[in-house]
Amino acid sequence: MRSRTQPTRRWKDWQMKKFKIIPIFVPHRGCPHQCSFCNQRHITGAACDVTAHDARQIIEKYLSTIDTNKHRAEVAFYGGSFTAIDPGQQNELLDVALEYKNAGKIQGIRLSTRPDAISCEILDNLKSKKVTEIELGVQSMCDDVLLANKRGHTAADVQRAVDLIREYDFSLGLQMMVGLLGDSMEKSLYTAKKLIELSPDFVRIYPTLVFRDTDLYDEYVAGRYAPLTLEQAAQTCAPLVRLFEQASIKIIRLGLLVTEDEAKENLVAGPYHPRFREIVYDIIEKDSPRCI
Repeated sequence: MRSRTQPTRRWKDWQMKKFKIIPIFVPHRGCPHQCSFCNQRHITGAACDVTAHDARQIIEKYLSTIDTNKHRAEVAFYGGSFTAIDPGQQNELLDVALEYKNAGKIQGIRLSTRPDAISCEILDNLKSKKVTEIELGVQSMCDDVLLANKRGHTAADVQRAVDLIREYDFSLGLQMMVGLLGDSMEKSLYTAKKLIELSPDFVRIYPTLVFRDTDLYDEYVAGRYAPLTLEQAAQTCAPLVRLFEQASIKIIRLGLLVTEDEAKENLVAGPYHPRFREIVYDIIEKDSPRCI
């Protein structure tokens, strides 16, 4: 069993190499809950479930554009709770990726899922399919925030899932959100500190956005939820970034990626900006003491 305080060797090695992600979006597939903020079909722009045939076509399309002499490729299953999918459907998709990995055309398989959709049986299967990385949507380590946003899991579920994933030696990513229903600066700081204790290989930080066809949209329209302004979101994220960087934990995304069409059609409110990361780092730079 690898120490939870040490990142995987794979993650250490790959930080120094260029690699390309082949994203395959599986919106809402397998997810047993409808979180307050979530409509993955709007966020990803994907409206249909992905089949094994679709996955193969996506991989082939991306590989045709990747110079394998300069880059290493990974297939990533995003957008849903992958390990909660029907095992047969799950394996159909994984088998396609595994075929390309065994052929040396890709070097990694990653997926995103929920903390309460992790078990020894599930992880045994992922190992057999040569999955290399698991990303957990944690969002908050405060149980009251998780309950208010209908996450369907607790902070204890996160701890349990992380412990299991570490036993199986997968690379581990954790996602958190700021500005959720019932959230605050203090709770966001608490969540960041708890994630640091879990020693992930990387994190993502997402300010909460309001999309149509979500419970959060209904709360917003009814006046019961006020999203963070862009300035508030950046000011909230700046100290979180400092904490993760001080702990040498890589932040691979800061701010949600939304297509231009989806931003126009379905994004109703919230601190969205295509260069959100730059705004946060501008705050950090201004607040940092300068040497004279």
